[in-house]
Amino acid sequence: MSERAVASERDLVALRPEQATIPPGHPWNRIPLIAAVCALLGAAACAILGAANPKQFFFSWLVSFLFFLSLALGALFFVLIQYASQGGWGIVVRRIGETIFAMLPLMAALFLPLLLGLRDLYSWTVPGAAEHDALLRWKAPYLNVPFFLIRAALYFGIWSFIAILYYRGSRGQDVTGDPGVSARLRRIAGPAIIVLAVTQTLASIDWIMSLTPKWYSTIFGVYFFAGSFVGFIALLSVVAVAMRRARLLDTVISAEHLHDIGKFLFAFTAFWAYIAFSQFLLMWYANLPEETIWYKARLEGSWMYVTLFLAAGHFVAPFFYLMGRTVKRKGATLAAGGAWLLAMHFVDLYWQVMPTLHPEGLRPSALDVAALVAIGGCFVAAASWLLRRQALVPLRDPRLAESLAFENA
Repeated sequence: MSERAVASERDLVALRPEQATIPPGHPWNRIPLIAAVCALLGAAACAILGAANPKQFFFSWLVSFLFFLSLALGALFFVLIQYASQGGWGIVVRRIGETIFAMLPLMAALFLPLLLGLRDLYSWTVPGAAEHDALLRWKAPYLNVPFFLIRAALYFGIWSFIAILYYRGSRGQDVTGDPGVSARLRRIAGPAIIVLAVTQTLASIDWIMSLTPKWYSTIFGVYFFAGSFVGFIALLSVVAVAMRRARLLDTVISAEHLHDIGKFLFAFTAFWAYIAFSQFLLMWYANLPEETIWYKARLEGSWMYVTLFLAAGHFVAPFFYLMGRTVKRKGATLAAGGAWLLAMHFVDLYWQVMPTLHPEGLRPSALDVAALVAIGGCFVAAASWLLRRQALVPLRDPRLAESLAFENA
């Protein structure tokens, strides 16, 4: 079907703006203020508790920063593949993804506190660390502070550019109705996916893998991507169901859309497990010290229980839970599965980062909660503020009619 024909079909079933906006007086209008207050309380707790234990603060901040950054990157991947594949079903939930990836410039600002703790986080940044270590000297052209900072600036610059380009394009189409906007964004979606894949892989190496600078894995970037995408789809399932419950998009997002979100969640839960197990199996089989050191720290003491819990909670339980059709089509059951996997994604990142600080075993800290509340409060406040200022769906996207009429085969 031509874009002109699709546009004509859209006009017959187009949503009125009041059907896809948060009305005045709605409880959701209070979310930005509530989240901002939580952010301030979390930041105050971080300042007080972090003064007594700065190293713990930086590690706790890193975990929460990576958690919310991964959700924004997962959202960007989701929107890009919707454009690249010309998918119709996801149009009605695409604006949720656009709002979440619009937080990437904010995440750049939330990265700044970590710059004060580079020496606490990354052993290779300590002056003289490579003088008596041949492997660190060999990696020094890549693992050095100036180049690390340049790369971080490039990552955020590239991510923010892509995010702003797609966000403004989609919002602008709400005003102009120009179908050419979708065509232009579709043409550059493929190259953008490649650029995003490369930069996200390098960022995961810089910010997570280099916590253990002597360890390496050629699959770690894919592992981080898989977790990011599962995390976003889990968040999408929770937000979509919450919107329906709040009577915001209850006539727009149907059980058919929830079903497809559930299928994505099920599929990428299995993909995450496949990548995680592939990385572990190859290193276990080779049994080389430079490869096994990372897993050794996570298979000893109380970290062993976290590892087993992660395997069961991030794959086994949700795999069987999401297998059925009914679970994916009912809002309550889908949101419950999404909320669980969102929590498991946080545990996964915590498991990746914290053994560097506490190799002796799991040591939960109040700073973990404070950092999560501070960063999460900023993230939710900014995202919910954007939702108040825009339509909750792309009102004049050429494929909106197709999305509204979507049915699973």
